[in-house]
Amino acid sequence: MMRHILSTLLLFVFFAGGLVTAGEVDPQQQEWYSRYKKQDNAPEPAEMLLNKEAEPDLSEGFTSLFNGKDLTGWTPKGGGCEFEVRDGLLVGTCVPGSNSTYLSTEQADFSDFIFTCDMKWEVDCNSGVMFRAQSKPGKNDTETVFGPQAEMEGFSQDRHWSGGIYGQSCGGYFYPLWLKEHEAARAAAKKDEWNRLTISAKGNVVKTWINGVPAAHWVDDGSYPQGFFGLQIHKGKKGTVLWKNIQVKQLSE
Repeated sequence: MMRHILSTLLLFVFFAGGLVTAGEVDPQQQEWYSRYKKQDNAPEPAEMLLNKEAEPDLSEGFTSLFNGKDLTGWTPKGGGCEFEVRDGLLVGTCVPGSNSTYLSTEQADFSDFIFTCDMKWEVDCNSGVMFRAQSKPGKNDTETVFGPQAEMEGFSQDRHWSGGIYGQSCGGYFYPLWLKEHEAARAAAKKDEWNRLTISAKGNVVKTWINGVPAAHWVDDGSYPQGFFGLQIHKGKKGTVLWKNIQVKQLSE
């Protein structure tokens, strides 16, 4: 009863403050909800905020993070999956037996920003973009990457959570796309086409868009104020992901 009262009060406060909360898990997502609801980061559906904003203007003020020629400014962390430049595209390829690998920006102090890139799957696999990421020593002289990640999961399953926010090596999904209100976001990514991911991070508020469709609205608790970007190739048996137009606009205070 007390939890219901608190949820109702939160709903009132959010609406009064101009924010919009969500509500119900989509019946088509019930299996995934049951599987992930006990993760440490898993939010209560009724307390999730909805992204109702238009995608930011991407036409001015951006700096390219990828020169289209080589991997200058980037270094792989984590596993041994391979990254290369091919025909002006950044290409990541899964190496069977390898841990998940993150091609990471050498600059590691990105805080408030708008990030955007285009992604396409040549061979389907799980992927994503780490942001405000951190790293720490792992087992057997490896490096563990952790922090928030904008999920870009490919098309091999019926979950369709590209644009959701996953807590990599830090407790699971911060913002899964399992609500009725996420139907458009779940349908936004297109197989065999280039898909644009946009991430906005301002203070503790993070929002995402897939091909211009609003997806996540997550409020960090302050644990991840800054860090690096990392392009993920998830561990598995196969997978090849292409990236282009990798750009960032850093926001002044």
